[in-house]
Order: sequence, then structure tokens, then C-alpha cells
Amino acid sequence: MHPVVTENALINGSRIAYGIHGTGQPVVLIHGTPSSSLIWRNVIPHLIKSGFKVHVFDLLGYGLSERPWDQSVDTSISGQVSILESLLAHWGLDTFHLVAHDIGGGIAQRYGVLSPHRLQSLTMIDVVSFDSYPSKRTKEQMKNGLDSLIKTGDEEHREHFKEWLLSTVRNKEKLENSSLDTFLDYISGPVGQGSLFQHQVRHYDPKHTMDVADRYPELARIPVKLIWGADDEWQVVDWGYKLNRAIPGSELDVIENCGHFSPEDQPEKIGEILVAFFDRCRL
Repeated sequence: MHPVVTENALINGSRIAYGIHGTGQPVVLIHGTPSSSLIWRNVIPHLIKSGFKVHVFDLLGYGLSERPWDQSVDTSISGQVSILESLLAHWGLDTFHLVAHDIGGGIAQRYGVLSPHRLQSLTMIDVVSFDSYPSKRTKEQMKNGLDSLIKTGDEEHREHFKEWLLSTVRNKEKLENSSLDTFLDYISGPVGQGSLFQHQVRHYDPKHTMDVADRYPELARIPVKLIWGADDEWQVVDWGYKLNRAIPGSELDVIENCGHFSPEDQPEKIGEILVAFFDRCRL
């Protein structure tokens, strides 16, 4: 598939792939795991059409960005915050709308409590929060140790994660016929498979969100929208309601016929909600 990240920059000593699309008010999109910026490809056109300038990137260790050989390079939720901060400086962005999905929400939460004055709004879509992750299934996998998972044969690895990724959506045929193979390619093969476990799974630790969970009420200083797939199997909608209660004044939209990868299942609806929310934030 055609990537939405077409440029590269050296950020904190690592290569980050990014893209800028459209003109107008700035919006920054943060993806989650085990995906990439590609998950936003069908949402971006809605934002561009409505007069927004979209900034999108692949997290360090994900997608088309660098996969650090040095395991001391921090690709956790907390480590990605400094990448975001430096990337914002590279883009010359002062204030902007921030939209995050999955573990991207953990990055956004940490950034939001530290720099609320930079955010025109914060939208979190099917995000991790509190101690909502890793899932029971992932914990079972991690019990065997990452080394054994890294050494799993390519065919077995791809088949397992194909089934895993298909569980993120209601419309499985649509995902299979679009981005599924690209997502699998990013996390498979001689580089991708090791990177998945070293840069992503290794850091599935709720300490990164629990560190700021007691500060969630502070996010009430900015407009906050929560969007959740009613059929999310990875971050069930109960977490959305809990996060909604923790952030006074936040709004929660639950989308029917929609799984964890909401931007895959319902990109038009996501785009519609975002544009309406951003427009209200301008009033």
C-alpha cells in the first residue's frame, strides 16, 4: 500500500518517518500497536477536505521509522513522548489538535498532563489507560519469554498475528483486502519480527499509564473527546466509560459495528466525529 509517511527526519538521534498533508489548522495523529501511521490513511482525506493540516508519523521502532539495534533506546510509551516533543519542534508546531489510538493514547495522556497549554483539543480512540493492558492473551504469550517468540518460524508467526490483527475489526474481509498484509510485513521477517517483540511487546507495561492515571482529571483543562468501538475486544468499552468518568467534561462516542481498529472499521464516522469536534473547539 502507499504509505502516508513520505519524509524522514533525525529526531533525538533516530530516523523518524513522517508525512504532512493538507493546509489549515494543525492536527497530529498518533497510531498504536501493532500498527503504523497507515491506520489513518482513510481518515486523513476527511480532515484535509475540512481544512486541516495533518501531521502523521510512525513511532520509533514501528512501521517505516528506524528499528533501533541498541535495546537501550527507549521505545516505550514514556520514551515516545520525547520523540513527539522533538518532532513538534521540527514541524514548528506550537498548538494543535492531538488524536491518538491504542497505545498512542498513553503517549497522548502523558503529553496532555505535562503540556496542556499546547493542545487545542485531545481525542483518544480505543486507547490504553489505567492498567487496561496487556491483554490476558498477550500476557500468556509473554510468559514464554520474548526470545522464544522472536525465534518462532516466519510462517507460524505470520499466521498467528494475522488472526490477532483480524480480531481488531468487525469487517475482516475489508481488512484482508486492504492493509492487513502491510501491517503483517511491518512486524514479520528478519527485522520486523524481532522489532515487534523488542520495540513493542517488551514495553507493554501499565506503569506508563498508571504513572499519570491520578492526573487524568487535569485533562479537563482542554476539550477531550473519547471514541470507542462498541465491539472492541482489545480495550473493551468499559475502559472508555471509566476514562470518561475520570476526565470531567470529556465526551464519549461509542460507534456500533466497530472493533478496536476503529479507523479501519469506520474511517468515515471517525472523520465526521473529529471534524465536528474540532469545529466546536474553534467556537
